[in-house]
Amino acid sequence: MSHKYSDGSVAAAAAASPVGGPLDLQLLRTFLAVHRSGSFTAAAQLLRLSQPTVTTQIRSLEKRLGHTLFERLPRGVAPTADANDLAARVAGPLDALEVAVGWDFGAPAAPPAPLRLAGPAEMLSARILPALAPLAEEGVRLRVRAGLADDLLDELRAGRHDLVVSSVRPRGRALRADPLMDEDFVLVANASWAERIGSPCADTAVPEAARRGAVKRIERQGPTALCGVPLVTYAEDLPIVRRYWRHVFGVRLAYEPALVVPDLRGVLAAVVHGAGVTVLPRYLCEAELADGRLVALLEPEDPPINTAYLVQRPGPVDHPYVTRVHDLLRSAARDW
Repeated sequence: MSHKYSDGSVAAAAAASPVGGPLDLQLLRTFLAVHRSGSFTAAAQLLRLSQPTVTTQIRSLEKRLGHTLFERLPRGVAPTADANDLAARVAGPLDALEVAVGWDFGAPAAPPAPLRLAGPAEMLSARILPALAPLAEEGVRLRVRAGLADDLLDELRAGRHDLVVSSVRPRGRALRADPLMDEDFVLVANASWAERIGSPCADTAVPEAARRGAVKRIERQGPTALCGVPLVTYAEDLPIVRRYWRHVFGVRLAYEPALVVPDLRGVLAAVVHGAGVTVLPRYLCEAELADGRLVALLEPEDPPINTAYLVQRPGPVDHPYVTRVHDLLRSAARDW
């Protein structure tokens, strides 16, 4: 059973209740706190209520509306489609009411729940969090989670995040995706391996000449120039390296990884210290390329490029920080 509130107001939400009598606005306020925080416990802290009180109020609202609003999870809750619909309709009017008069007729309003942001760990560390750091001084509260793109997009659909930075574009129209940044990929090794690749007689080679020789040798021989060089990657199925081989060399990758580290920052550290060769997004290793700790073994005119997206649920924005964070990231990404 789903209710549509044609005028988008809190009053309409109350009027649509199948049970007679006015609807206590505190129930809607509690509902919105749970929806935004993703947890009965967090909502109780925000509202300065006990968790049993929050649970009782949500159950009361569910009974009034005639449908379940939240699915209980091992950690927190996930809003149902009906809950997302209700939040989209009442968030604006409730926030406006809170700004206008404060709750309890002048009592200080509870601060907005922290904005829930998620994305790939490496991009969060290297790009997203440095860009958002000034928000802490403004009083904007963030809760950040790292994960894989498909998992995070599913969780965004379920209401567990407010914004997701995704390395894949979501399918369908259930989510709104704005391009954020392009990441190009580069084949790298440390200087020692570059010298060995560039000259079979590394002990007699001039280091810089050997590095240039590595590029020329790979341009001439393709991936066969890398036979015998350990391959480092972040997953057993070599997704980034496989794509590079197919896009740049036009062949299928036939190597087994020597070292698998499920974090590109770990891959970077291992290769800097001589573990072998890998493919990394340039933004993640630009400092190491600049100071010589890594060498780009090839600079193709058409490198593999992947677009990262800033993703949110469509419709009215139901969190006061979403627009601020969204705009700040889009602005910062112009220089990435």
